[in-house]
Amino acid sequence: MKVHEYQAKELLKKFGAAVPEGIVASTPAEAAAAFKALNEPLVVVKAQVHSGGRGKGVAVGPEADRAEALAVASGEKPRPEGWAKGVQLVRTAEEAQKAAASLLGKTLVTYQTGAVGSPIEKVLVTVGHNIVRELYLGLAIDRGEKAPVLMATTEGGVEIETIAAHHPEKIHRETIDVNAGLLDFQARKICKALGFEGETAKKGSVFLKNFVQMFLDTDSSLAEVNPLIVTEGGEVMALDLKLNFDDNALFRHKDIAAMLDPAEEDPNEMRAAKWGLSYVQLDGNIACLVNGAGLAMSTMDLIKYHGGDPANFLDVGGGANKEQVLEGFRILLSSPTVKAVLVNIFGGIMQCDIIAAAILAAYDEINFHVPLVVRLEGTNVEKGMKMIEESGRKIIVAKGLTDAAQKVVAAAKGETV
Repeated sequence: MKVHEYQAKELLKKFGAAVPEGIVASTPAEAAAAFKALNEPLVVVKAQVHSGGRGKGVAVGPEADRAEALAVASGEKPRPEGWAKGVQLVRTAEEAQKAAASLLGKTLVTYQTGAVGSPIEKVLVTVGHNIVRELYLGLAIDRGEKAPVLMATTEGGVEIETIAAHHPEKIHRETIDVNAGLLDFQARKICKALGFEGETAKKGSVFLKNFVQMFLDTDSSLAEVNPLIVTEGGEVMALDLKLNFDDNALFRHKDIAAMLDPAEEDPNEMRAAKWGLSYVQLDGNIACLVNGAGLAMSTMDLIKYHGGDPANFLDVGGGANKEQVLEGFRILLSSPTVKAVLVNIFGGIMQCDIIAAAILAAYDEINFHVPLVVRLEGTNVEKGMKMIEESGRKIIVAKGLTDAAQKVVAAAKGETV
C-alpha cells in the first residue's frame, strides 16, 4: 500500500524527524488560505499523487493528448503553454490559488504514471526553504541480506536506479538490525559519507535514527527521501518522502490502512481484495485464473514464452469457493482488452471436481464472450475433466500446462483450437 506525500510526512514527523511545515488543500480557496496560514515568503504547491517525477510532470485535462503529455514529462518535448507543472513555486496567496486551480481536477502525467496519469484531488501547500545541499536517503528490504538496508548518497534529486547503474560507488549502505534499529556508529558513518559536520552531523544523526525507527515500527516495505535537504541554517529535513507499506501487516496499523486513497488504486485490484483474491492488472490480452502464486507466475511465463501476453495475475488461493471463482471471472471479463481466458488449477485442498462445478456454474451465469481454456490437475482430476468435457459448453480442454498455454495463445489470436 502507498500513501501520499503529506501523509508520509505526517508519519515521519510523529517519529521526531524534521519535515517542512505544510497544509493540505482540496480547493483553490483552501490553497490561498493555507499560504496565509503558513505566513512564509516562499511556498510550494505540490500535486498529491502516488508517483515520482511530479516536478517534471504536467497536469492536463481530458482533452489533452496523453502521449504528448508523457513526452513532455519525460523531457522529450517542451511544455506547451497552459500545461501546469506538478510542483509550483509561489510567493503570494493569489499565486497559490492560481497554482492549485491549475492542478486540482486535472490528471498528472509523469514518467512513472505513463500516459494514463493520476487524478489530482489534493495539493500540499508547503514552506519553501533555501537549500544548500540535496541528498538521497532510502530504506528497502534486501532479500539477500534478509534485512532492511539503509542507502544514502550525495546525489539527491536523481533516481536511485540511475545512480546504482552508473555510479554504484556513490551509494553508502548500512544493514539494519530490526531489533536494535540504526546504531550510533552506523549513523555516524552515514553522516560522514554525506559530508555532515558539526551541528548538521548531530541533526543528521537524529533524523537518520528516527527515519529508520519509523520504517520498522510501521512495517514499511520502502521509504525514500528524495531529496533530503540541508538548509542554510544547517537543518536536515525531508523535502519529499515516499512510503510503501507491507499489505500483510496492515492489520496491525489501522491508522495507516485508513490512509488508503481509492482514487489511486486500480478498481479491479480493490474489488478482488474484497473477495480475498490476489489480482494485479497487466497490459496483455490473455486473462489468467490460477490457484497459487507460484503456479500463476509459471502460467504467465509460459504464455509469454509461446507468444502471448498475460492480461493479469489472479490467484484465487487454495480454497476458493464458487462465489470467489464467479467474481474472479467477472473481474477478468470486465476488461475490453481480454481476448481469451485460461483457467489453470492444481487441485490439492481444492478438489478438481469442485472447481469444475464452479467453472461450469460461472460459465452459465456470466456472458463468456471470449474463448475459455481449462487445465486441471491434482485431486479428482479425472472426475473434474469429465464434467467439463461432457458439459456441452464451448470450453477448450487442455492436457498439461504447455498445451494450455499454446491453446490459449492461439485462441487469443483468433486461430482455431
